[in-house]
Amino acid sequence: MPLSIRVYYEDTDAAGIVYYANYMRFLERGRTELLRHLGHEQSALATRQMAFAVRSVHAEYLKPAKLDDLIVVETVVESVGRVQVMFAQQVTRDGEQLLDARIRVACIDPTRGKPVPMPCDIYQQLKALMAQPKAELPE
Repeated sequence: MPLSIRVYYEDTDAAGIVYYANYMRFLERGRTELLRHLGHEQSALATRQMAFAVRSVHAEYLKPAKLDDLIVVETVVESVGRVQVMFAQQVTRDGEQLLDARIRVACIDPTRGKPVPMPCDIYQQLKALMAQPKAELPE
């Protein structure tokens, strides 16, 4: 699912280039908007005694984004299990790939901080997204 984001001054370092850690914020927004599109806002997940916590990140920084760029964060479900989801995410500018990342998240009970199986409805929705060809992903 694509998400357009404008690069602001606060996102950059002294050279006007996006600070590397800020890409994680952009990727988080992409995953959050994917879940929102499926009908699951973060605040509603908390009422269900569940949250998604990042377990691992692998990111390849290919080219820099700069101040005032309009970037696109593309989020795809790469694999899904009962407790974990692997997201493949890319950041592009005018079709040029800037960052390629794999983010593994685990479903947890936020009160105990322990892994739990994700609710069946969310699991089924993510599984269905994984099965769709990229061109058919919802916008």
